Amino acid sequence: MFDTLSDRLATVFRGLRGKGVISDADIDDAAREIRIALLEADVNLDVVKAFIARLKQRAHGMERSAALNPTQQIVKIVNEELVGILGGQTRHIAYAKTPPTVIMLAGLQGAGKTTLAGKLGQWLKGQGHSPLLVAADLQRPNAVTQLQVVGERAGVKVYAPEPGNGVGDPVAVSRTALDVARRDLYDVVVIDTAGRLGVDAELMDQAARIKAVASPDETLFVVDAMIGQDAVNTALAFERGVGIDGVVLTKLDGDARGGAALSIAQVIGKPIMFASSGEGLGDFDVFHPDRMASRILGMGDMLTLIEQAEKAFDQEQARIAAEKLLSSKNKYTLQDFLQQMQQMRKMGPMSKIMGMLPGMGQMREAIDNFDEREVDRVEAIIYSMTPAERADVEILNGSRRLRIAKGSGTTVQQVNELVKRFVAARKMMQQMGGMMGQVAKAAGKSGGKQQGRKKGGKVSGNPAKRAALEAERASGLRVPLLAGDADHADGVEVAAPSLSAYGFDSTALEDPAMLAELSQGSKFDLPPQLQQLLDQQHRSTGPGSARGFGRV
Repeated sequence: MFDTLSDRLATVFRGLRGKGVISDADIDDAAREIRIALLEADVNLDVVKAFIARLKQRAHGMERSAALNPTQQIVKIVNEELVGILGGQTRHIAYAKTPPTVIMLAGLQGAGKTTLAGKLGQWLKGQGHSPLLVAADLQRPNAVTQLQVVGERAGVKVYAPEPGNGVGDPVAVSRTALDVARRDLYDVVVIDTAGRLGVDAELMDQAARIKAVASPDETLFVVDAMIGQDAVNTALAFERGVGIDGVVLTKLDGDARGGAALSIAQVIGKPIMFASSGEGLGDFDVFHPDRMASRILGMGDMLTLIEQAEKAFDQEQARIAAEKLLSSKNKYTLQDFLQQMQQMRKMGPMSKIMGMLPGMGQMREAIDNFDEREVDRVEAIIYSMTPAERADVEILNGSRRLRIAKGSGTTVQQVNELVKRFVAARKMMQQMGGMMGQVAKAAGKSGGKQQGRKKGGKVSGNPAKRAALEAERASGLRVPLLAGDADHADGVEVAAPSLSAYGFDSTALEDPAMLAELSQGSKFDLPPQLQQLLDQQHRSTGPGSARGFGRV
């Protein structure tokens, strides 16, 4: 929904990054561009004026930070102001001290109240509550039936004593629902009320009477985020006529400009409590202003991604798969990959998951064009393999690959590409695992005491071997020897320490682009043993292969 606004803000910040020092004129130009971007996103004019005024005041008066450059400071200010207009702090449900807690949903027809009642019921059930959905929308055709279907899908009980379709008294239904909840020990009651195509006296009167009878602990105004500024006007009408405690935004996955979400909390002074971003019952969660601001600025939403991963992934399976992946014996198989991919799919579409990663805004077109059927093809290819083939891709000869392609409805080229990418990814992760393990080992040994030679230990008469052993004792790391046995027999030629023996891909040190990137990056000191290892690698390979590679 905020794609257009995110693109405009990203353009503004890119223009500022090219400047070493930002002047007052630069700040005014950036503020003007941000104001245009917000207005194009259909944000309320008064909200935009207040936002820009605070932005300019803080930017002109900002002090130079030792940790952030001027552009980063302006991005920080914009982020904090966006969090402010989105409501500031995350607002949670205020549960009643004595159950049941009553939540009343109000809003216009078509805003998605009935579907949202099911989503809220499932969410409450996942939080450990026992919710009861109440069908008090007796005007809209089949509204009661819809709530019953949604409640069944969500696994939540629905109280629907009246058939609806213009028959029944919603006030009486709301009153008796509380008695049923107390009798059957439901601790949360969610009342789905009727809506209208527009705000009128009859709608407000009915909502006010239901509120008077039910005395809800939370009155939530459900609004379609795609209707723009009219959402703000409708919210103001409900606030004056009925009184609301919070806002729920629906259809945040739409392609509208999103001005309602950036305006409504600031204009009516009520927090956005929940957000719905899809048709599925699981596409619903608490609204976090800071996370939404981060997504608008293209910085991703890692906390939400982590929370969704925790719900979808089996922790024990994930731990076992990680151990296999980081081992050096190719224990991680296509079967493990298939299981993890299926768990990831529980989190939602891949395009949605990738959109939560930081920096992915620059690849939005590729994400939007991502073909979800590609994941289905990968699953079909793996399912067409035998257990032995999934466990060891090395046995996949030409005839086996042809059989797999026919069984999965794909081509041999697609099977080859999957196997190639899997093997390459596994090798890369194993190298990273080995590297991190050796760095941790080196750091641990650097803080300990040097272990002296055991009493009575033998000293080799081979000068090369003796020099290697002395270097090993001095550095705390084992110096690998070429073609030697476990006892390092005399006569074995001593080799310079090899980075590949410690999990490093030594070919990376021959890449001029990577060397340039390393030499121009932020400077830090490696552990002494690791730096010594790199220096010895440089001396052994000669100045031509890793020229200039000293301190990182």
